[in-house]
Amino acid sequence: MKHTVLGTVLAGSLGLGGAAWSMDTLTAVHAFPTTLIYTKSFLEFVDKVNAAGEGVVQIEVRGGPEAIGMFQQPDAVRDGIVDMVYTPGSFYGGALPEKDAMVASNLTAVETRMNGGTELIDQIHQEKMGLKYLGWFDSGVSYNLWTVDEPTFEDDGDLSVAGIKLRGNAVYNAFFTEYLGAQVIDLPTTDVYAALERGVVDATGWTQIGLIDLKWNEFLNYRIEPSFFSTDLGVIVNLEKWESLSEEARTILQDVAIQHEKDSVAALTAKRDEDFKALDAGGMKVVSLEGDAKARYLAAAREKTWERMKGLMAEHPSGDGNYDTLISLFYDPAQD
Repeated sequence: MKHTVLGTVLAGSLGLGGAAWSMDTLTAVHAFPTTLIYTKSFLEFVDKVNAAGEGVVQIEVRGGPEAIGMFQQPDAVRDGIVDMVYTPGSFYGGALPEKDAMVASNLTAVETRMNGGTELIDQIHQEKMGLKYLGWFDSGVSYNLWTVDEPTFEDDGDLSVAGIKLRGNAVYNAFFTEYLGAQVIDLPTTDVYAALERGVVDATGWTQIGLIDLKWNEFLNYRIEPSFFSTDLGVIVNLEKWESLSEEARTILQDVAIQHEKDSVAALTAKRDEDFKALDAGGMKVVSLEGDAKARYLAAAREKTWERMKGLMAEHPSGDGNYDTLISLFYDPAQD
Protein backbone atom coordinates (compact mmCIF):
# COMPACT_ATOMS: atom_id res chain seq x y z
CA MET A 1 0.00 0.00 0.00
CA LYS A 2 2.91 2.30 0.82
CA HIS A 3 4.29 1.68 -2.66
CA THR A 4 0.91 2.51 -4.19
CA VAL A 5 0.58 5.82 -2.32
CA LEU A 6 4.17 6.78 -3.13
CA GLY A 7 3.59 5.96 -6.78
CA THR A 8 0.46 8.10 -6.83
CA VAL A 9 2.30 11.05 -5.25
CA LEU A 10 5.19 10.73 -7.70
CA ALA A 11 2.85 10.49 -10.65
CA GLY A 12 0.99 13.56 -9.47
CA SER A 13 4.23 15.45 -8.97
CA LEU A 14 5.47 14.50 -12.40
CA GLY A 15 2.13 15.50 -13.88
CA LEU A 16 2.30 18.89 -12.25
CA GLY A 17 5.89 19.28 -13.29
CA GLY A 18 5.00 18.36 -16.85
CA ALA A 19 2.20 20.96 -16.91
CA ALA A 20 4.45 23.66 -15.50
CA TRP A 21 7.21 22.76 -17.92
CA SER A 22 4.86 22.98 -20.90
CA MET A 23 3.63 26.50 -20.11
CA ASP A 24 5.26 29.19 -22.23
CA THR A 25 6.43 32.45 -20.63
CA LEU A 26 7.47 35.64 -22.43
CA THR A 27 9.31 38.52 -20.82
CA ALA A 28 8.19 41.99 -21.89
CA VAL A 29 9.06 45.67 -21.54
CA HIS A 30 7.23 48.82 -22.65
CA ALA A 31 8.61 52.07 -24.07
CA PHE A 32 6.78 54.57 -21.87
CA PRO A 33 6.18 54.98 -18.11
CA THR A 34 3.25 53.17 -16.55
CA THR A 35 1.42 56.45 -15.92
CA LEU A 36 0.85 56.99 -19.65
CA ILE A 37 -2.44 55.86 -21.21
CA TYR A 38 -0.66 53.90 -23.93
CA THR A 39 1.27 51.81 -21.41
CA LYS A 40 -1.95 51.19 -19.51
CA SER A 41 -3.44 49.87 -22.75
CA PHE A 42 -0.53 47.48 -23.21
CA LEU A 43 -0.82 46.25 -19.63
CA GLU A 44 -4.52 45.58 -20.25
CA PHE A 45 -3.46 43.42 -23.19
CA VAL A 46 -1.04 41.56 -20.92
CA ASP A 47 -3.82 40.93 -18.39
CA LYS A 48 -6.06 39.60 -21.17
CA VAL A 49 -3.36 37.21 -22.39
CA ASN A 50 -2.59 35.98 -18.89
CA ALA A 51 -6.28 35.32 -18.23
CA ALA A 52 -6.90 33.58 -21.56
CA GLY A 53 -3.57 31.75 -21.48
CA GLU A 54 -3.64 30.41 -17.93
CA GLY A 55 -1.62 27.21 -17.87
CA VAL A 56 -0.59 27.72 -21.52
CA VAL A 57 1.16 31.06 -21.95
CA GLN A 58 1.94 34.01 -19.69
CA ILE A 59 3.58 37.40 -20.20
CA GLU A 60 5.93 38.59 -17.48
CA VAL A 61 6.37 42.38 -17.61
CA ARG A 62 9.86 43.49 -16.57
CA GLY A 63 9.14 47.24 -16.64
CA GLY A 64 9.52 50.21 -18.95
CA PRO A 65 12.32 52.59 -19.91
CA GLU A 66 13.80 52.28 -16.43
CA ALA A 67 14.49 48.59 -17.19
CA ILE A 68 15.76 49.01 -20.77
CA GLY A 69 16.11 52.42 -22.41
CA MET A 70 13.23 53.16 -24.76
CA PHE A 71 15.47 53.48 -27.81
CA GLN A 72 17.41 50.32 -26.92
CA GLN A 73 14.30 48.16 -26.56
CA PRO A 74 13.90 47.23 -30.27
CA ASP A 75 17.48 45.92 -30.38
CA ALA A 76 16.92 44.12 -27.08
CA VAL A 77 13.95 42.15 -28.43
CA ARG A 78 15.70 41.46 -31.73
CA ASP A 79 18.73 40.13 -29.85
CA GLY A 80 16.64 38.01 -27.47
CA ILE A 81 17.47 39.95 -24.29
CA VAL A 82 13.70 40.31 -23.82
CA ASP A 83 10.98 38.41 -25.66
CA MET A 84 8.42 41.15 -26.29
CA VAL A 85 8.38 44.94 -26.57
CA TYR A 86 5.54 47.46 -26.87
CA THR A 87 6.93 50.48 -28.69
CA PRO A 88 6.39 52.94 -31.53
CA GLY A 89 7.68 51.67 -34.86
CA SER A 90 9.43 55.02 -35.20
CA PHE A 91 11.88 53.96 -32.50
CA TYR A 92 13.38 51.47 -34.97
CA GLY A 93 12.52 53.28 -38.20
CA GLY A 94 16.14 53.25 -39.38
CA ALA A 95 15.96 49.47 -39.67
CA LEU A 96 12.35 49.34 -40.85
CA PRO A 97 11.27 52.55 -42.62
CA GLU A 98 8.06 50.86 -43.77
CA LYS A 99 6.60 51.83 -40.39
CA ASP A 100 6.03 55.29 -41.95
CA ALA A 101 3.06 53.79 -43.78
CA MET A 102 1.43 53.53 -40.35
CA VAL A 103 2.57 57.00 -39.26
CA ALA A 104 0.93 58.60 -42.31
CA SER A 105 -2.10 56.31 -42.22
CA ASN A 106 -5.70 57.51 -42.02
CA LEU A 107 -6.96 54.00 -41.26
CA THR A 108 -7.17 52.04 -38.02
CA ALA A 109 -5.63 48.67 -37.19
CA VAL A 110 -9.06 47.09 -37.59
CA GLU A 111 -9.13 48.11 -41.26
CA THR A 112 -5.50 47.22 -42.01
CA ARG A 113 -5.91 43.85 -40.32
CA MET A 114 -8.79 43.16 -42.70
CA ASN A 115 -7.16 44.45 -45.90
CA GLY A 116 -3.81 42.70 -45.44
CA GLY A 117 -1.77 45.73 -44.41
CA THR A 118 -0.88 44.36 -40.97
CA GLU A 119 0.05 41.00 -42.50
CA LEU A 120 2.47 42.75 -44.86
CA ILE A 121 4.01 44.75 -42.00
CA ASP A 122 4.44 41.49 -40.08
CA GLN A 123 6.13 39.86 -43.07
CA ILE A 124 8.55 42.80 -43.42
CA HIS A 125 9.39 42.67 -39.69
CA GLN A 126 10.19 38.99 -39.96
CA GLU A 127 12.36 39.39 -43.06
CA LYS A 128 14.24 42.55 -42.05
CA MET A 129 14.54 42.28 -38.28
CA GLY A 130 13.76 38.75 -37.18
CA LEU A 131 10.68 39.97 -35.32
CA LYS A 132 7.07 38.90 -35.22
CA TYR A 133 4.74 41.93 -35.49
CA LEU A 134 1.93 40.81 -33.21
CA GLY A 135 -0.40 43.78 -33.38
CA TRP A 136 -0.87 47.49 -34.03
CA PHE A 137 -2.39 48.80 -30.79
CA ASP A 138 -4.00 52.14 -29.96
CA SER A 139 -4.50 53.18 -33.57
CA GLY A 140 -6.96 55.82 -34.72
CA VAL A 141 -5.38 58.47 -32.51
CA SER A 142 -3.68 61.32 -34.34
CA TYR A 143 -1.27 64.11 -33.42
CA ASN A 144 -1.49 67.84 -32.84
CA LEU A 145 1.01 70.60 -32.40
CA TRP A 146 0.82 72.05 -28.88
CA THR A 147 2.39 75.40 -27.93
CA VAL A 148 3.05 77.53 -24.87
CA ASP A 149 2.44 80.81 -26.71
CA GLU A 150 -0.31 81.75 -29.14
CA PRO A 151 0.60 80.58 -32.67
CA THR A 152 1.10 83.10 -35.47
CA PHE A 153 0.45 82.71 -39.18
CA GLU A 154 2.02 83.85 -42.45
CA ASP A 155 0.14 86.08 -44.90
CA ASP A 156 -0.99 83.01 -46.86
CA GLY A 157 -2.40 81.37 -43.70
CA ASP A 158 0.46 78.92 -43.18
CA LEU A 159 1.69 78.36 -39.66
CA SER A 160 4.73 80.47 -38.74
CA VAL A 161 7.48 78.69 -36.81
CA ALA A 162 9.73 81.74 -36.47
CA GLY A 163 11.17 81.83 -32.97
CA ILE A 164 9.51 78.60 -31.86
CA LYS A 165 11.65 76.16 -29.88
CA LEU A 166 10.01 73.01 -31.19
CA ARG A 167 10.61 69.64 -29.64
CA GLY A 168 10.96 66.97 -32.28
CA ASN A 169 11.53 63.25 -32.57
CA ALA A 170 11.72 60.56 -35.21
CA VAL A 171 7.96 60.41 -35.73
CA TYR A 172 7.43 63.83 -37.23
CA ASN A 173 10.79 65.43 -37.96
CA ALA A 174 10.45 65.06 -41.73
CA PHE A 175 7.25 67.10 -41.58
CA PHE A 176 8.58 69.63 -39.06
CA THR A 177 11.87 70.31 -40.83
CA GLU A 178 11.10 69.84 -44.52
CA TYR A 179 7.70 71.52 -44.67
CA LEU A 180 7.42 73.76 -41.62
CA GLY A 181 11.11 74.65 -41.83
CA ALA A 182 11.51 74.35 -38.08
CA GLN A 183 14.78 73.83 -36.24
CA VAL A 184 13.84 71.01 -33.89
CA ILE A 185 15.29 69.96 -30.57
CA ASP A 186 15.18 66.17 -30.31
CA LEU A 187 14.14 64.98 -26.86
CA PRO A 188 12.73 61.69 -25.54
CA THR A 189 9.27 61.80 -24.01
CA THR A 190 10.66 61.42 -20.50
CA ASP A 191 12.67 64.66 -20.82
CA VAL A 192 9.94 66.93 -22.20
CA TYR A 193 8.34 67.99 -18.90
CA ALA A 194 11.64 69.34 -17.58
CA ALA A 195 12.40 70.99 -20.95
CA LEU A 196 9.04 72.80 -20.90
CA GLU A 197 9.54 73.79 -17.28
CA ARG A 198 12.97 75.31 -18.04
CA GLY A 199 11.89 76.91 -21.31
CA VAL A 200 14.24 74.75 -23.40
CA VAL A 201 11.26 74.06 -25.68
CA ASP A 202 7.96 75.89 -26.00
CA ALA A 203 6.14 73.68 -28.52
CA THR A 204 5.86 69.98 -29.25
CA GLY A 205 4.01 67.47 -31.31
CA TRP A 206 2.04 64.93 -29.31
CA THR A 207 -0.94 62.68 -29.70
CA GLN A 208 -4.49 63.77 -28.99
CA ILE A 209 -4.40 61.93 -25.67
CA GLY A 210 -1.84 61.63 -22.89
CA LEU A 211 -0.96 65.28 -22.40
CA ILE A 212 -2.64 65.31 -18.99
CA ASP A 213 -0.99 62.01 -17.99
CA LEU A 214 2.39 63.59 -18.72
CA LYS A 215 1.39 66.88 -17.03
CA TRP A 216 2.58 68.86 -20.05
CA ASN A 217 -0.69 70.80 -19.90
CA GLU A 218 0.85 72.67 -16.95
CA PHE A 219 2.86 74.59 -19.58
CA LEU A 220 1.15 74.14 -22.95
CA ASN A 221 -1.77 76.47 -23.63
CA TYR A 222 -2.69 76.05 -27.31
CA ARG A 223 -3.66 73.13 -29.52
CA ILE A 224 -3.25 73.66 -33.25
CA GLU A 225 -5.75 72.00 -35.56
CA PRO A 226 -6.02 70.04 -37.77
CA SER A 227 -4.54 66.89 -36.30
CA PHE A 228 -2.26 64.77 -38.46
CA PHE A 229 -0.62 61.31 -38.57
CA SER A 230 -1.52 58.23 -36.58
CA THR A 231 0.13 56.51 -33.64
CA ASP A 232 2.34 53.58 -34.70
CA LEU A 233 2.47 51.70 -31.41
CA GLY A 234 2.78 47.97 -31.69
CA VAL A 235 3.93 44.76 -30.05
CA ILE A 236 6.98 43.03 -31.47
CA VAL A 237 8.20 39.58 -30.44
CA ASN A 238 11.56 37.90 -30.97
CA LEU A 239 10.91 35.60 -33.94
CA GLU A 240 12.93 32.68 -32.59
CA LYS A 241 10.97 32.89 -29.34
CA TRP A 242 7.68 33.14 -31.25
CA GLU A 243 8.46 30.03 -33.28
CA SER A 244 9.42 28.12 -30.13
CA LEU A 245 5.98 28.64 -28.57
CA SER A 246 3.33 25.96 -28.71
CA GLU A 247 0.70 26.34 -31.39
CA GLU A 248 -1.90 26.92 -28.68
CA ALA A 249 0.18 29.69 -27.12
CA ARG A 250 0.67 31.43 -30.48
CA THR A 251 -3.05 31.22 -31.19
CA ILE A 252 -3.96 32.75 -27.82
CA LEU A 253 -1.45 35.59 -28.25
CA GLN A 254 -2.57 36.39 -31.78
CA ASP A 255 -6.30 36.16 -31.04
CA VAL A 256 -6.02 38.40 -27.98
CA ALA A 257 -3.88 40.88 -29.92
CA ILE A 258 -6.43 41.13 -32.73
CA GLN A 259 -9.21 41.71 -30.23
CA HIS A 260 -7.14 44.33 -28.41
CA GLU A 261 -6.58 46.16 -31.70
CA LYS A 262 -10.37 46.59 -31.84
CA ASP A 263 -10.85 47.30 -28.14
CA SER A 264 -8.10 49.92 -27.99
CA VAL A 265 -9.54 51.93 -30.90
CA ALA A 266 -12.83 52.32 -29.05
CA ALA A 267 -11.23 52.94 -25.64
CA LEU A 268 -8.79 55.56 -26.85
CA THR A 269 -11.39 57.40 -28.92
CA ALA A 270 -13.42 57.79 -25.73
CA LYS A 271 -10.27 58.84 -23.83
CA ARG A 272 -9.49 61.49 -26.46
CA ASP A 273 -12.93 63.04 -26.04
CA GLU A 274 -12.54 62.96 -22.26
CA ASP A 275 -9.08 64.56 -22.41
CA PHE A 276 -10.22 67.31 -24.77
CA LYS A 277 -13.05 68.22 -22.43
CA ALA A 278 -10.70 68.34 -19.46
CA LEU A 279 -8.15 70.43 -21.36
CA ASP A 280 -10.86 72.83 -22.52
CA ALA A 281 -12.07 73.19 -18.94
CA GLY A 282 -8.50 73.92 -17.88
CA GLY A 283 -8.19 76.79 -20.35
CA MET A 284 -6.59 75.10 -23.37
CA LYS A 285 -7.30 77.20 -26.48
CA VAL A 286 -7.74 75.75 -29.97
CA VAL A 287 -6.33 77.54 -33.02
CA SER A 288 -7.04 76.21 -36.51
CA LEU A 289 -5.49 76.49 -39.94
CA GLU A 290 -8.14 77.13 -42.56
CA GLY A 291 -8.77 76.59 -46.27
CA ASP A 292 -5.76 76.06 -48.54
CA ALA A 293 -3.34 76.42 -45.63
CA LYS A 294 -5.05 73.54 -43.85
CA ALA A 295 -4.93 71.40 -47.01
CA ARG A 296 -1.22 72.15 -47.52
CA TYR A 297 -0.47 71.31 -43.89
CA LEU A 298 -2.19 67.92 -44.02
CA ALA A 299 -0.76 67.02 -47.42
CA ALA A 300 2.76 67.90 -46.31
CA ALA A 301 2.53 65.82 -43.13
CA ARG A 302 1.58 62.79 -45.21
CA GLU A 303 3.78 63.31 -48.28
CA LYS A 304 7.00 64.29 -46.48
CA THR A 305 6.64 61.14 -44.40
CA TRP A 306 6.09 59.02 -47.51
CA GLU A 307 9.15 60.60 -49.12
CA ARG A 308 11.24 59.67 -46.10
CA MET A 309 9.93 56.11 -46.23
CA LYS A 310 10.64 55.68 -49.94
CA GLY A 311 14.16 57.11 -49.67
CA LEU A 312 15.13 54.88 -46.75
CA MET A 313 13.54 51.82 -48.34
CA ALA A 314 15.54 52.40 -51.52
CA GLU A 315 18.78 52.29 -49.51
CA HIS A 316 18.03 48.76 -48.25
CA PRO A 317 19.07 45.70 -50.30
CA SER A 318 15.40 44.64 -50.54
CA GLY A 319 14.56 47.97 -52.18
CA ASP A 320 11.31 49.93 -52.28
CA GLY A 321 9.17 47.39 -54.11
CA ASN A 322 6.53 47.38 -51.37
CA TYR A 323 6.15 51.17 -51.38
CA ASP A 324 3.01 51.47 -53.53
CA THR A 325 1.38 48.48 -51.85
CA LEU A 326 1.98 49.93 -48.39
CA ILE A 327 0.46 53.26 -49.40
CA SER A 328 -2.61 51.55 -50.84
CA LEU A 329 -3.13 49.43 -47.71
CA PHE A 330 -2.61 52.16 -45.11
CA TYR A 331 -4.10 55.22 -46.79
CA ASP A 332 -7.58 55.75 -48.17
CA PRO A 333 -7.92 59.10 -50.01
CA ALA A 334 -11.70 58.87 -49.68
CA GLN A 335 -11.35 59.29 -45.91
CA ASP A 336 -9.56 62.65 -46.11
